[in-house]
Order: sequence, then structure tokens, then C-alpha cells
Amino acid sequence: MSNLVLTVPMAGWLTPLDEAPDAVFAERMLGDGLAIDPTGSTLHAPCDGTIIAVHRARHAVTLRAENGAEMLMHIGLDTVGQDGAGFEVHVRDGQPVRSGDPLISFDIDLLARRARSLLTPVVITNAEAFAIVRRDQDQEAAVGDFLMELRPLGAAVAAQEASQTSADRRLRIPMLHGVHARPAGRIAQLAKTFAAETAILAFERSANARSPIALMSLGVRHGDEIVVTAAGDDAEAAVQAIAGLIADGMGEAAPLAADPIEAPLEEPPIATTPPTLLQGVCAAPGLAIGQAMRLTTSAIVVPEFGADAATEQRALQAAVDAVRARLEAAAASGPTERRAVLAAHLAFLEDPELIAAARSLVENGKSAGFAWRRSLAHYVDALRRLGDSRLAERIDDLIDLERQVLLVLTGDETQGSPVLPQGVILLADELLPSQLMALDAGKLRGLCTARGGPTSHVAILAAAMNLPAIVAAGPGVLQIADGAGLILDADAGTLRVAPDAAALEAAQQRLATRGERRMAARAAAHQDCVTADGARIEVMANLASVADAAAAAGQGAEGCGLMRTEFLFLDRATPPGEDEQAAQYQAMAEALDGRPLVIRTLDIGGDKAAPYLPIPPEDNPAMGLRGVRVSLWRPHLLRTQLRAILRVTPRGQCRIMVPMITGLDELRAVRAVLDDARAELGVSTPVELGVMIETPAAAAIADLLAAEADFFSIGSNDLTQYVLAMDRGNHELAGRIDALHPGVLRMMAGTVEGGSRHARQTSVCGSLAADLAAVPILLGLGITRLSAPPSAVPEIKALVRSLSLGPCRDLAAQALQATSAQDVRRLSAQAFPFGAAA
Repeated sequence: MSNLVLTVPMAGWLTPLDEAPDAVFAERMLGDGLAIDPTGSTLHAPCDGTIIAVHRARHAVTLRAENGAEMLMHIGLDTVGQDGAGFEVHVRDGQPVRSGDPLISFDIDLLARRARSLLTPVVITNAEAFAIVRRDQDQEAAVGDFLMELRPLGAAVAAQEASQTSADRRLRIPMLHGVHARPAGRIAQLAKTFAAETAILAFERSANARSPIALMSLGVRHGDEIVVTAAGDDAEAAVQAIAGLIADGMGEAAPLAADPIEAPLEEPPIATTPPTLLQGVCAAPGLAIGQAMRLTTSAIVVPEFGADAATEQRALQAAVDAVRARLEAAAASGPTERRAVLAAHLAFLEDPELIAAARSLVENGKSAGFAWRRSLAHYVDALRRLGDSRLAERIDDLIDLERQVLLVLTGDETQGSPVLPQGVILLADELLPSQLMALDAGKLRGLCTARGGPTSHVAILAAAMNLPAIVAAGPGVLQIADGAGLILDADAGTLRVAPDAAALEAAQQRLATRGERRMAARAAAHQDCVTADGARIEVMANLASVADAAAAAGQGAEGCGLMRTEFLFLDRATPPGEDEQAAQYQAMAEALDGRPLVIRTLDIGGDKAAPYLPIPPEDNPAMGLRGVRVSLWRPHLLRTQLRAILRVTPRGQCRIMVPMITGLDELRAVRAVLDDARAELGVSTPVELGVMIETPAAAAIADLLAAEADFFSIGSNDLTQYVLAMDRGNHELAGRIDALHPGVLRMMAGTVEGGSRHARQTSVCGSLAADLAAVPILLGLGITRLSAPPSAVPEIKALVRSLSLGPCRDLAAQALQATSAQDVRRLSAQAFPFGAAA
């Protein structure tokens, strides 16, 4: 085997490892090599090879050359504490690279301020197999210059047969930054002093304790549980020494949370009688009477090891192709919501990193099913670690894809299509989107799940299918016997089990009345919306596509009060250009046939990410770079969008609305870009620029904003979560997040008052606008425009026509003095039974 020449991976000054201010590198605990004091800001591959691992903090990468040499490149010292800030990774685990390919870029100025040192060690970690025969150091070098030459050593002496003596010890990681380079090097150095074969076990994976790369690849963090194992004559001593080193924290220890008290495992108590009333969270409104049917999902068992790699690769590809074809066929037609869910699944299925990870596992001897499951599990774990509940709801989509592919691989696709009797209410622990789409909707009257969230794809699909749905109703759902009579009142979030004759009769009467009112509402949908005492209230629609605009016009919407432009920007590699945006906005304006079109500027960030916007990692994405903050962070996107809107004809049909405003400076900055765009395009017609009120700050300074904004629109969803300090995607809090909370209503009342000082109209465009129990209160607060999903428009208009503003104002005054959202809803039900029960 010939020698391997490594080239300089980063421009800078080459220096001996001895000068590294870190004993792990200076004393060669991780291996021999040299260090670079960088002048450049990108790390490149020093040879052809394969990426073994990119550290979770993005500051280090390990490469295996084609001859087996393994090298660690560690940008700066103590940079693990940056948790990825200032680093941009260009490669992934398992990816082949060529010499000179960029691996990681970094903000050299940021690291110079924060890191202990910028010195970047490049070390050969399998020194037992390779020797450095020459190297350049103490000189300046450019990327691609000679760095060092490695000579392969002879085959290792065969290991002596290990003794059967073994030992192990379980403990938790006390190091603040987990097992990164420094602790991995110290563990490996200690492990090499023992004859026993030693390993660290975590997350059902094992790493050789003598290999710092393998240890880092485990991704073990502070507080994670590990097991130290050893086999050999000195196994007990090895385990005690290694576990003691880790337990001591190696100078990086941070307090560990107290361990929970472990109670003896017991079988859950069997209820003597099933529950009679369950309380959950409304995921899709409506009322249903039916018979219970429980949907149980059996686990899919796959072997860890398969046939030869070629056979398993073909099986994996065939299964992925089969699921892709099925998704593409289903996405070709159907409601907008269904197509959107299927499009998201297709995007996940075609993720190149996911496929590459699975293929890599197959090449290492794993079965196609095991490789697919393990690859998806990596992404599921990553989403859970983000701590953002709305992103965590996408875990259901990944689990759904896992199941669909595994069913094809195992040949047991019948599990996804249960046969339904007529008139059932489906009960489940959780429900996957593909399971719901596979059901015969004509036989299904509603659904209720023990877990799940109100913003999941299942909730969106249920609403599109006009299926009343409740989520997060608790484990009692699974105690209900098949065939039991049920009344599912999704509006109230209740499931009544085995109702008596009187309850059934009342529910049937409500269904009949609701049906009559709905038919009457649709018949009058195109009439103007005026209260019983003559006040004009506009009822508009929230839109996200041209198809939505056509549907809204058909439902009697008086325009669009919120056009979500994100559909143009997501699920693509580059942002849409001005011409593409202008064409879409023009098509929506034409579909509305001259009715007003309020276009919200890009609201991206938080739970909506785009690959061309490398938003840095955030502990709380809901409060980070999103909405107008992203637009001002990347003003070229804002300018392009505003120019596209200004091109829509006729002039004046479009109004512009800015999301996530917290102060006048943001509004003024957007207005300046708008004025520049108008001048560039020669648009002399005034263009209304409004503000979304969805932060407490905006509500508190509404009077100041109204002096310069042309209109207000309250985004009740975000305003509620920020006022209540509750993430609206958190399943545990779902039952407590209610926009009729008096605190939220007081923010809305202040907004209306602030706007009225400058004669500004205030509308509501969040989900509260479609809540019939809330409509009288909103009118009483002074709201004069409501914007809701197109399907809700006819009933909202019908309700408004039955109301007079005097009683609405009285109800609003009482609601502002109530002590809880439940009290507010009771007040509304007493004052306007139609609104509470419709």
C-alpha cells in the first residue's frame, strides 16, 4: 500500500501540536499531527475519502481516507461550547468527498472573540496503523499545499484470545458539553492502558473506548445515560477506571438533575367501568353521533441483518419507489390540504441525506428495513431535541413514512386499510396521516385520539374532510369498548360514552338544527353581511393558493383578509423570483374578481424553514428570527416580494400586511423599502401598509403604530401563545390555550382602542375569527372585519346577521371582567346559544 499525501485543509500558519494550549492535543491523546493557526474561514478535505462524523456542535469533522487513515480536524479550542453558532456544515455523515471539497465554514471573527484559541488541530487518530513520515510546519500555507505524508504500518499483531471475564457499570454523563474531543481523547488514552476490550454503550449503539472518533460519534450529551463495559483479564479494573474518569467530569462537570424515583412496574389498573365523559382539544369542529371503533396498530418487526448488500439495496429502492408512486398518484387530485400533506411526505421521502444514511447502513450489513428505521430515527431524535413542539409534530410524518416503507418491505400492506362499518367514530392512541387518508370517509363520522396535537397534519386533514375531531383526550379513549354509543362534540372538546336517551335526542336535534342552519347560511352566503341593527361587518377568507381564492369566492367571502405567501417560498432550494410571485399574486387577485386582497409579507422562520435561509440554531425558534425580522435580515427578499405585489392590477386591490411587528422602527423600515419599490416601478397609486398584531408589544403600543400603519389585523393564534406564554404546539398545554382568555381579549380591546384614535380598522384573521362562540365578543370589542377559512364564511355571515351590537358590547364588557376562558365561553353560550352550539 502506497503512502498517502495530505494537503493543507485551511489557509493559515502550520505549527506543531505541542503549541496547542490543550493537553489532549499537545500530548497526542487523540493522535499525532499538527495544528493550523487559520487565516481562512473554510475547512477543506485534505484528501479523497468519506466523512465518518460531523460533530453535533459543527466544530469538528472526521474523515476516513481511501486507504483507511482516519483524521480529526477540530476548528479552534473550546469551540464545542458554541453549540454550532458561527459554523456552517457543508457535508453529512457517510458522504464521500474529494480533496479540496469544502467541509465546514466558520465566522472567524466571532470565534476569535469567543473561543479560547483559533488553533485548529489536524490529527491522525488511528496511529497504530499509520505513521507520519514527513510534515510541513512553522510556515504559512494555502489550501492545497503539502501538509503531511502517511505511511501505512504492517498488519497488527493478532489479538490474544480475550478472557471471558467481563464487567460493566451504568452512569450518566456529567460533562456540560458531553463527550466531545477532549473527554473522548482522555477516555481513549486510559482505555489503551488496559488489556481488556472496552466499550461505551448509549442509545442502543456501542463505541470502542479506545477510539476517540467512535466515542464522539455516539453524540452523548450532558445527562445522557451510558454503560461502560469491558471483557478481559483486567475488565473490572478497566471499567472502574474509565467510569471513575467520566464520573469525575474531567473538569467539565455540571450538576445533573435528580434521578426520578423508580416505582416498581405494575400493570395499569383496569377500569371497572368505562369513562362516561372525556375532555380533549378540538382539532376539527363539528358534532357527531356514532358507534365506537378502536384502531390498533401492530408493531412492524424487521431483522437487523439482511441478505447481501446488493439485494437489500434493491429491496429498499423498490419500497421507496412504490411509496413515492402511491404518494404522487394521491397528490394529483383532492383537496388542497390533502395535497399539501402528501407533498410534505414526498419531500421527506426524497431527502438525499435520509436515503444516503439508509444506504450506508445497508452497505454495513444491515437489512433494508432496519436501515430505513434507524435512519429515520436519527431525524426523529433531532426534531425532539429542538424543543419546538410545532416542529415535533412533524415527527408523526416521519413515523408515517417509516411505516409505509416498512409495510412494503415486509409485504404486509393490509395493516394500513381497516374495514369500517357504517357510522363509526374512530378511536386511537394516535393516528398517522396515511392511516386517515386510507379510511372510507363516507363511513366515518368523527375521530378521537388519546394523544396528538391540534395543529398536526391529521387535524388539518380532518378539517378538510369535514370530520369532527378531538385530540389529547387521554388514555381513557383506549378503555372504550368497540360498538359503544358515542356523542362527539368537537366544538366543546368532549366525547360522551354510552349517552342516555335524553342526551341522544338532544344531540340529534342539534345536528338537525345545525344542518338546517348550514343550508340556510350557504343559500345566503353571497349577501352582504350586516348586523341586525345595520352595522356593516366584512367577512373575508384566509388563503394560501389560487384554488383557495376560487373556493372563497364561491363561499361568499368578501375578499381575502390574509394571504399566506409562504406556499411560494417553502419546499424549494431557491426563493421565488419577482416574475413568479407577481404571476401568482395576479392569479389570486383575478380569482377574487376585484375583491380586496390582503397579502402578508413572508412569515418564515420558527416552525417554517427554508434551505436557502440558513437561520442559526435557536433555543426558542418561536421567539427568534421569523416574520418581519427575517425580511429585514434579508432585505433583498422583502424588496422582491414588494415589487411583485406592486405589479398586480388593478392598482389598489392589494393591501400589504407585515407580520410579527414589535415596534415602529420595523414598520418604518418596511415602509422605506416599499416607497423605494414604488418609485422604481413608477407606482403613484397609494398602497395600504398594515400591521399584524400578534405580539404583546404591538398590542401595547397600538396607538403609536396606528399613527403610521393603515390598518390592523389581529393574529389571534400567535398573540394567544405569546400572551399566555404557552406554545400552541405543545400537546400538554393544548387544552389551556384559548384565545378567549380574558388576558388575550384585553390585548385585543387595547388594539381596537389604539387603532380608533387614528380611525384605523381592526380585523381578526386568526382561528378565533371562525369560532362562532367568539364572534359576538369580537364584534362587541369593535372588530369590523373577520377573516376565516373559506368553508367557515357562510355560517359566520349568518351569525353576524342575527346579532345586534348593543348586546354584543354588553357581552364583551362581561368577558373582559371574567376570570378564565371557560367563564367567557359560558357567558357567550348563555347570551347567544346559536354562537355556542352552531
